[in-house]
Amino acid sequence: MEAQGSALEEAAEWFLDHLKVERGASPHTVLAYQGDLMGACAVFSRFGVKSWRALEPAMIQRYEATLASPLARSTAQRRMSALRSFLKFLKRHGEGPAGDLPASTGFHRPKTLPKALSRADLEALLGAADVTTPTGLRDRALLELIYGAGLRVSEAIELDRQSLDLEHGMVRVTGKRGKTRMVPLPQGTVDWLARYLESARPLLARRASSRVILGARVAAFSRQSAYAVLARCARRAGLPPGISPHTLRHTYAVHLLKGGADLRAVQELLGHESIATTQIYTHLDLDEVRRKYRKAHPRA
Repeated sequence: MEAQGSALEEAAEWFLDHLKVERGASPHTVLAYQGDLMGACAVFSRFGVKSWRALEPAMIQRYEATLASPLARSTAQRRMSALRSFLKFLKRHGEGPAGDLPASTGFHRPKTLPKALSRADLEALLGAADVTTPTGLRDRALLELIYGAGLRVSEAIELDRQSLDLEHGMVRVTGKRGKTRMVPLPQGTVDWLARYLESARPLLARRASSRVILGARVAAFSRQSAYAVLARCARRAGLPPGISPHTLRHTYAVHLLKGGADLRAVQELLGHESIATTQIYTHLDLDEVRRKYRKAHPRA
């Protein structure tokens, strides 16, 4: 059984190398695929599958059944999507199963529009960091970066010091697939970043690091740390739970569109490859218009 598992995992490692080298996937993406696929390897190995070529539809259905409750639906969907992408890769190279691939349907994540913060709630959240301490000032700088530039959490925590040009109020962001974009920073964000870099970052830099955002005990600052910062500040601000770094990115996009920004410009600023991804934010505005219309119109 150990040899079977090794054969399955070897093919999975081939796919992971393809993601890293040829597709330029981010370390976070590769790590997610690795966890999902190695878990699938273990399950199929227990089923007695000796190679991916021998994988039959019935085995895929058995695997899908292992992803049922209490596993979150979004997690199940992600694992099936990872398996499908991997098997498509193998079939292109003549190493995949002869049967049908798992359908892309199944564990559908409910379509929910992002929840943007109001300007009052945003200010309350930003103001909740305790800027009298180095870590609190770091937290404020992190929140300002994510909202002020509309960054993904990975982009914010991996931002290099040399990518910041505070004199001209710009930041060079390396996004998905290694693509870079230049994003202007609002003056308030520039001011908080300058204060953090001058007063707090030197106290947090226990060892040499080029990262802008540093941890308290080690130079690295993780995604989990960023989520914890948002949760802590949301509690202090009296906001409901569930606010994440992505909430700030959503809020950035919605505020730009409400302010009259062109959808294509917002697409570039967010680093979206497709305009369709950005268009979800226009639905947010339409929903708000409908609510206001129904509230104000006597016959709505």
